[in-house]
Amino acid sequence: MALGKPSSQRGGAPVPPPSDARGIVSHLGPGLIIAASIVGSGELIATTLTGARSGLVLLWLIVLGCVVKVFAQIEIGRFTIATGTPPLSALNLIPGPRLWRGGNWLVWYWFFMWICSIGQLGGIAGGVGQVLALVRPLTQQGAEFQRIGTLEARLKVDRVAVQAAAPAVAAPESDRVAELERARQDYVQRYGNGKAAAALPRPIDDRLWAIPIALVTSVMLIYGSYGLIQSAATAMVAIFTLVTLVTVVGMQSMPAWAIPTGDWIRGLSFGLPTGEKQAPIAMALATVGIIGVGSAELIQYPYWCLEKGYARFTGPDDGSPDWVRRAKGWLRVMMVDIWVSMLIYTTATLGFFALGAGILFRTGIVPESSNLIQTLSVMYEPFLGAWAPPIYLVGAFFVLYSTFFVANASNARAFTDALTVLGLIGTGPATQTRSTHVLSGLFPLLCLLVYWILPEPAWLVLLSGSAQAVMLPMLGFAALYFRYVRSRPELRSGVWFDVGLWASVLLLFAIGISSLGFEIARFVAR
Repeated sequence: MALGKPSSQRGGAPVPPPSDARGIVSHLGPGLIIAASIVGSGELIATTLTGARSGLVLLWLIVLGCVVKVFAQIEIGRFTIATGTPPLSALNLIPGPRLWRGGNWLVWYWFFMWICSIGQLGGIAGGVGQVLALVRPLTQQGAEFQRIGTLEARLKVDRVAVQAAAPAVAAPESDRVAELERARQDYVQRYGNGKAAAALPRPIDDRLWAIPIALVTSVMLIYGSYGLIQSAATAMVAIFTLVTLVTVVGMQSMPAWAIPTGDWIRGLSFGLPTGEKQAPIAMALATVGIIGVGSAELIQYPYWCLEKGYARFTGPDDGSPDWVRRAKGWLRVMMVDIWVSMLIYTTATLGFFALGAGILFRTGIVPESSNLIQTLSVMYEPFLGAWAPPIYLVGAFFVLYSTFFVANASNARAFTDALTVLGLIGTGPATQTRSTHVLSGLFPLLCLLVYWILPEPAWLVLLSGSAQAVMLPMLGFAALYFRYVRSRPELRSGVWFDVGLWASVLLLFAIGISSLGFEIARFVAR
């Protein structure tokens, strides 16, 4: 039974799947690559923003967003491994309207989502630029802007700490308030061109730093030094996630910042923000669209399965019992890979969300301005003290950069597949490799250009989250189509997996439809 169009990934002799835990662990990898990409803008920025604006009330939605999408990820990956068909080529098999050059509706929406993702990655490049600008400002204006941001954030944090320690005593902050006001006045007088404004004039340091970041990434992706960089990035993501969890636990021992048990329970009670807090619902839905495996990762993950060799090891479907056994074995490896990566990014997501809700929400700090990274670093100060800024900045650099690096590499592979679907390039291995290398070098520079034009990281990240959220129900439909129409009965999972798959698809539809409704309502309100 032919399941799909075979790809060049089928070359090579089949390999028997591992039969023990050690063998399975030795073949893990695609999920770790995706985890390094996931623990970035979604967790560090979007999840923290949601916690900062809504508190813990949406904790349940964050957990669901990380866990339940895994079933759709497995089903899409199952089809790719069984057939050797790259993801966008597989999505082009879905019934529905076809537009220019035979690309169907899913492929063309992916192009729209890709445009938004370039904006998101531009925001991430800017976030990395902000980190480096904090470590080493390139201009005097940048140094003064950094000082003002630090004074503002620390003043809000100190107010909460003082009120918790002695609520009846006025906070001894007059000196800091005066220092902050003087710094702001001097800054506006020097860089405001004589005009008073609600927002401080923005320095150019982060955009200058984004230039070498994009250039270095472009060169590394072209020349293929991926393994070393990815290994280092994955290690730094693990370290940064550990620091975040230690901070959350340590925060519970501090009276001013401990989150009561009742708040944790309410956060898991399927509640929603009320009154003036309704705005975070739209942002939370965009966040759920981007955390864990968002639409981008659902599509990108099978490309790394192909490169790891799962489909090649399985071999072409010759209808034999041996092929079925190999396919089941390598699908088992893929499932373990997916669940391990889910544990990694869910743990990181919950840590970031708890810090955003426990510290930023109480202080009223909403990190969505041009000093985004500097503001987020305040989350670690109550527990880590003077060590917070350097630890945070080192971790934030690698967390954000790993996303920028991996996502550009993934986009190059997906875009090559899309060009193949449209018949714009050939299917030969040399043509595919050349296209991937050229696009890998081009995309980081395109992200840099977008950030120079629209230098607002938080806005760019959430825009991409909304676009990804709208695509989630499309991918849910694709997962059901692969499960019930295209997959071999021998390779299907049991009834409990089907229950999880349907729950996953229903959540994907709920996120997508709700996000689209909020976007339409917001557009009409304008």
